[in-house]
Amino acid sequence: VSTQSTGVNSSFAMFPGVPIFHSNDLVNWTQIGHVLDRTSQLDVHDTGISAGVYAPGITYNKNNDTFYMITTAFAGSTKLPGTLGNFVVKTKDPKQGWSDPYKLDFAGIDPSIFFDDDGKAYVVHNDAPPEGEELYNGHRVIKIWQYDVEKDQVIKGTDKIIVNGGVDLAKKPIWIEAPHIYKKNDKYYLMCAEGGTGGWHNEVIFISDNPKGPYIPAPSNPILTQRHFPKDRKNKVDWAGHADLVEGPDGKYYGVFLAIRPNEEDRVNIGRETFILPVDWSGKFPVFVNGLVPMEPKLEMPEGVTNQTGQNGYFPNGNFTFTEDFSSDKLDYRWIGLRGPREEFIEVTKKGLQITPFESTIKELKPTSTLFTGKCTIVSLLLLSWIIPLDLKWILLGLPACKMKGSIMFLVLPKKGRTITCSWSEPR
Repeated sequence: VSTQSTGVNSSFAMFPGVPIFHSNDLVNWTQIGHVLDRTSQLDVHDTGISAGVYAPGITYNKNNDTFYMITTAFAGSTKLPGTLGNFVVKTKDPKQGWSDPYKLDFAGIDPSIFFDDDGKAYVVHNDAPPEGEELYNGHRVIKIWQYDVEKDQVIKGTDKIIVNGGVDLAKKPIWIEAPHIYKKNDKYYLMCAEGGTGGWHNEVIFISDNPKGPYIPAPSNPILTQRHFPKDRKNKVDWAGHADLVEGPDGKYYGVFLAIRPNEEDRVNIGRETFILPVDWSGKFPVFVNGLVPMEPKLEMPEGVTNQTGQNGYFPNGNFTFTEDFSSDKLDYRWIGLRGPREEFIEVTKKGLQITPFESTIKELKPTSTLFTGKCTIVSLLLLSWIIPLDLKWILLGLPACKMKGSIMFLVLPKKGRTITCSWSEPR
């Protein structure tokens, strides 16, 4: 059992892409950088804010001592064909940078890699049913391919559908996706999300004697969901699913998954977040502990672990305040750019952060001179300045709050004696 855990998250149209985190105990996490931090790896300059890179998976191959990150780039520039569709990057050390992408020859989304004990490797992913065989809207399948570790490519002709529709095709399940394969006691387990990422979101599990199936669904599915509970419950966590399993340093299993914490008006202002729960795998199938009852906002700590969230360099979680004075020699990893590198419009100086604005505005489908922290937080900003080109006819400076491709709230920096004003704009 490893005491080192590494996690990655979606980044969509942001640059650098795929933030990566490290932990020794699954409680206290530090961000160690981004997987896709070079323009040779990622080009999202013309990508919609809810497109780009999503659903990354990270897997360690003990057979060759290599880490693999596999993901889908749902949009991007043809200048970098290796970053369109599904691709993989790899490294011997996640803290020391990653390779350029290896483009994978298959369609669909949500890929993940499984490395078997015999040295063979497989890729599983979501895809559309064969042409002409779609039975209803939301009908999807899970496919598996053999993966050539030497060539970093799926092996042509090895693809096979291992799940058609979901747990029970007769009930017309929708959006079977985000598959992961695990091996325990010589059995192969396939875990997937089902029901979409909204109110019907849930996690299901299948079992097989062979990595390529056939896979039989567990009789107790789902193993994680929050879909059956009152909408007005206290401290509501909802839309739980899209999970992955890991064995912790204590030898017990845990599951990470996405979910939301809506506000009092049931609005999802802070978007989707990463959650973790213990997993009971003492029986034949894994089950998320307290994953089938209304979730509590806090959990009992694992034995011997001290919660240092937001302290001693560890990443904060839950509700927190982020204060930035830009006095460090290096920009915090939490500051990310939209559709392009931050370094093209910022400079870290002794007087703080200096921004040289682009002519493009935040409403355009272009790189913008905008820094985001990635999550809606209370942010205090100090020592921030702009270099304004004299030939610009107008300029709008302030703090934008942007959610998907809907509206943008812009907090205009006030002149002396005036109050901050808010406005809403529809992106193009």
